[in-house]
Amino acid sequence: MKALIVYATRYGATKGTAEEIARILQEENIEAKTVNAKEKKVNDISEYDLIVVGSGMAMGNWGSEAEDFTKKFNKELEKKKFALFISSLKPLEEKMGKSDRVARIRKIGLDDKILKYNLKPVLVGFFGGVLDFSKMSFLTRKAVEVGYKSQLQKQGFKEVEPGAYDLRDWAEIRSWAKDLAQKAKE
Repeated sequence: MKALIVYATRYGATKGTAEEIARILQEENIEAKTVNAKEKKVNDISEYDLIVVGSGMAMGNWGSEAEDFTKKFNKELEKKKFALFISSLKPLEEKMGKSDRVARIRKIGLDDKILKYNLKPVLVGFFGGVLDFSKMSFLTRKAVEVGYKSQLQKQGFKEVEPGAYDLRDWAEIRSWAKDLAQKAKE
C-alpha cells in the first residue's frame, strides 16, 4: 500500500506533522511519501492508495497550495482512501475556553472543505500548530501578539526556540496516524 501526504505550510508545523504521520504509516507497513505543495507540483496520484491532505490555518484560511491540490484532483480523490488534517490554534483556544472559536476553526478548516469538494474522508485530523513570531510578517506578528502572546505563556505553552511556540500534541498525532493506517487497510 502506498500513501501520498500533500501539505501546505506557512511556518513549518504542518510539514513536521506530515512527516510524523508518514513515519507512523511506514511503521504500519504503508509506504508513505510527503510533498510540500508549495515546493513541488503533483501531476499524478494514480499510484497511491491513500491520499492525505494537510494544511496550516492562518487568518481562517488553508494554504492555497493544499486548496489547489484538492481542486485539481477532486474527482480522483473520490476513488481513493482519503484523509484530511489541519494545523491550527486549537489547543490554545481550548485552554482559553474559547469553544466557539474551536468550532469555527473546525468548520472552516475541515467541515466546509469536505462539503465544498464533496470529499469522503476516512479520517480527519484537527491538530495544533506552531506560532513562530520570528517567521511572521510585521503586521501578522503584531496582530497575533495582541491576541495570543500573553495567553501562550499564561496557558502553559513554552517557547521551543526564541519566538516559537509548538502547540502540537505528538501523542494525538501518532494515535491519529495509527488509526489512519488501520482505516486505509480496511
